[in-house]
Amino acid sequence: MEKVRIDKWLWAARFYKTRSLAKAAIEAGKVQIDGQKSKPSRMLELGLTLSIRQGETIKTVEVIALSEQRRGAPEAQLLYQETEESIELRETKAAERSAFYGSTPVSARPNKKQRRQIHRFVHRDTD
Repeated sequence: MEKVRIDKWLWAARFYKTRSLAKAAIEAGKVQIDGQKSKPSRMLELGLTLSIRQGETIKTVEVIALSEQRRGAPEAQLLYQETEESIELRETKAAERSAFYGSTPVSARPNKKQRRQIHRFVHRDTD
């Protein structure tokens, strides 16, 4: 196999759950080949560098194998190799996010005890 469509490869490499999600990401410009926007039907070759944005993270990977079939995650990871700069950048961004947001979980609604405390705090001056 010398060439494969980029949307099929992204699906086979498990970057996206379905080919249609991979196609939508490519059309939205979230996947770039050697720094350039492409189409989902673009043929992918060995040695090309892809920049893939998923949420807030951006991965830069080099294509080292081609496949049109989706297999298990360990086999899918053999299709590409992430660059060292990309790994370092992702780790620093993750550390920045965790430092900014902290590790405290935020619940959507207060429970009964918290509501009572809020009510006491808000209405303590009026009593």
